[in-house]
Amino acid sequence: MVNADDIKLFSIVNADGSEVILSNLGAGIVSVVVPDRDGRPADVLLGYRDPADYDTDGPCMGKVPGRYANRIAAGRFSLGGKSYELAVNNGPNHLHGGPGAQCFANRIWEAEALPSGVRFTLDSPDGDAGYPGALHVEARYTWSDDRRLTLLLRATSEAETIVNLTNHAYFNLKGEEAGDVTGHRLKLYASRYLPTDETLIPTGELAPVAGTPMDFTQPKAIGAELKAVFPALNYGKGYDNCFVVDDWQEGMVRPVAELSEETSGRRLVVLTDAPGIQVYTGNWLSGCPVSKSGREYRDYDGVALECQAFPDSPNRPQFPFKTLKPGEIYENTIIFAFD
Repeated sequence: MVNADDIKLFSIVNADGSEVILSNLGAGIVSVVVPDRDGRPADVLLGYRDPADYDTDGPCMGKVPGRYANRIAAGRFSLGGKSYELAVNNGPNHLHGGPGAQCFANRIWEAEALPSGVRFTLDSPDGDAGYPGALHVEARYTWSDDRRLTLLLRATSEAETIVNLTNHAYFNLKGEEAGDVTGHRLKLYASRYLPTDETLIPTGELAPVAGTPMDFTQPKAIGAELKAVFPALNYGKGYDNCFVVDDWQEGMVRPVAELSEETSGRRLVVLTDAPGIQVYTGNWLSGCPVSKSGREYRDYDGVALECQAFPDSPNRPQFPFKTLKPGEIYENTIIFAFD
C-alpha cells in the first residue's frame, strides 16, 4: 500500500483559467476543469474525494498502467525462446501489469515540475512482476492555452522486453458529478475492431464494424446500442473493446476519437500515434469509492478512451507490435484536446 503522505498533487492553470491536476501516484490525471459553451467551468474527469482511494483501485482511475496495459492471455508470453509467466488478475488473464503494486498505476513516481507541465519517471528492475529487462519509464504531461493535454509516454530497457503504456482516464463532459454518459456522442476513426472470446482476449480477427453495434464511424450516442445482444457487448456488460485505427502509420499522431455532449456543448478530441483505442464505458464502476463531489458511482458514469497497442499483442504476431530492445525507445503520444 502507498503511504498517503507520499502522494503529491500538481496544478497547472492555463491562460483562460482552465486547470489540470496531476498526481505522482500512477503518474495520474486527477482533474480537468474546462468551460462549457457558456464559459461555466466543470471538472470533466472522474476521480475520488480521498487521494488514498486511488491506491490499488479497480478502475485504475486516470492513471498509467503497466508494464503492459490491457490483457495478456493466461498471463503468458515468449521472448527470445524463453517463456514468461505473469500474475493472473482478470479471470484467467493478466491485466494492466498485474495486481496491486505490480501495476505501475499503483506506484509513486518521481516528479519534476516543467513549464506548463510535469515529468514523471519510474524505474522498474529486471524481473519486476515477472517481466524481463530493467525498464526506465517517463510520462510527460503538458497543458496548453488552447486546452490540449498532451501525454508523451517513453520507455527504454536494458534487455529485450514488452511494454504497452496508456492513460486510463474516465471522462464525463457534463461534469464528474453528473451521472451516466450514455447520451454522449462518440465518433471513432476506426472501421474495424477486435472480436474477443468471453474473457476479452482477441481471437486474432480484425472485423468490420459496419452493420454492428460497434460502428462509431459516424457520431452515435454511447447508449444507443449498449445493451444490444451482441457478443462483444455481452461479454463485458457494455463496451470494453479495442478498435483498429484507420490508416495507422507508426509515429504519426492523428485524431482517433471525438466525444461530445449536447447540454454542455463540450467536445473532446483524442489524438494518438497508437494503432488501437480501447473504448471502455465504465461497465463496473458501481461500488467504487465516492467521487470528488461525494457521489456514489454507478456503471456507465464515465468513458475511457485508451490509446495503446492491441490486447495480447505479444502472443499475436499478426498484430502491429514490436518488442523493446536495448538502445531503442518506446513512445506513445496521447493528446486530449478540449473545446
